[in-house]
Amino acid sequence: MAVQAYILVQTEVGKAADVARAIADIEGVTMAEDVTGPYDVIVRAEGASVDELGAMVVTKVQGVPGITRTLTCPIVRI
Repeated sequence: MAVQAYILVQTEVGKAADVARAIADIEGVTMAEDVTGPYDVIVRAEGASVDELGAMVVTKVQGVPGITRTLTCPIVRI
């Protein structure tokens, strides 16, 4: 079973739409939407393991220009 997470992203002013488009193209990302509020983009992503998901966030998502901070929230099934 794949590991899924929401990634909350803060961006530089005026960069939310560009960041959301760039993140949407990353393999493993199933959704990226620009939103209003304390975060600018909300992403849903998945990987085969926690390690794979974490590597994708650190090496690919956080590498998108315009991002200032991310918060990864793994989905749990209780």
